[in-house]
This record gives sequence, C-alpha cells and structure tokens, in this order.
Amino acid sequence: MSIVTKPITLHLNGKTVGPVPAPEGIMMVDFLHEYLDLTGSRLGCGQGVCHACVVILDKPDGTSEEVRSCITGAHYFEGRKVRTVEGHAQRNEKGEVTALAPIQQKFLEHFSFQCGYCTPGFVNAAIVLLERLKRQPVAREQVEETITAALNSHICRCTGYVRYYEAVKEVVLTTPGLVKEGK
Repeated sequence: MSIVTKPITLHLNGKTVGPVPAPEGIMMVDFLHEYLDLTGSRLGCGQGVCHACVVILDKPDGTSEEVRSCITGAHYFEGRKVRTVEGHAQRNEKGEVTALAPIQQKFLEHFSFQCGYCTPGFVNAAIVLLERLKRQPVAREQVEETITAALNSHICRCTGYVRYYEAVKEVVLTTPGLVKEGK
C-alpha cells in the first residue's frame, strides 16, 4: 500500500512555498515540522484544546484568525496565506533574527514563560489581537476583558498566564491607535 500524496502550495510567512507533495491526511503541524522544518508551532494535546499549535490564517479581507494546526489538515491551507511564529521577527538576508516583534520582546521582558512550550500559541494569539485592535480600537475600560477573551483558550501548564496577560496589556496600552481615548 502506498501513501497518496497531493501537492500543497501556500503563502507562508510572506513567501510562496510549494508545490510540496504531502500525504493527503497530514495535519498542518506535521507538515510544518516534517516538510518545511518549521518547528515553532508546538504539538501539545493533539486534540485542538491547548492551542500551542495555532498558526495565523490571513483572510482576503485583511483580517486574520488563529487556526489549530494539530486538527486542521495541511491541504486546507492550499493557496492561502499563513503565518507561523517563525514569521514575526525581522531577519537579515542570511535568515538571522535582527529584531523580535514587539509582543515577542515584551514576553521576554515580562518573563512570560517557563518551559516555553505554549509560547508560540500565545504569540500568535497576541498578534491576531493586536492586528484586530489596529482596525478596531478598544475602549480603555474594555482592554482587560478584550485581552482575556483573546488569550482565554490558550493553556499554559506552567501557569504563566499573568505574565502573558501583563505583556500583552503593556503592548496594547503603549502602542498608539489600539485604545480609544475618551467616550
């Protein structure tokens, strides 16, 4: 019996990738790890519960959403724009990181993680939130509940929630245009 493959072409972290022949039923997290050597998205629970594996799907209308890559087949992303945690930092021509994304830097400054396993999912959740707030700023009195709602589905076994939350809150409150001032 042979494995049936089907080519995948997608726009990943700003570059077109593919066509890459991959097994028809392969999950996106496995495709990223095994075929593209991108191991930042973590396989945590394997059931879509912990959200350590989320990638960002950029929609044609300019919005984005988190997609759990452990329960979503790689072929679902055919022709779509996807970002992984590896795509947020600035890199030079050699691919070396020259600057972290603001949320990544704040996670470091706040010591937001212990083991770091869940961190890629939290980074992607925060990026999606920050991009949404650029389009639709939130009232200052709604900042805390907005952050909680954005991060609530992510599980951290080391209980780094408060530090993740505080880092995101600092970025939200210090980035111009994300919070509506006044009524």
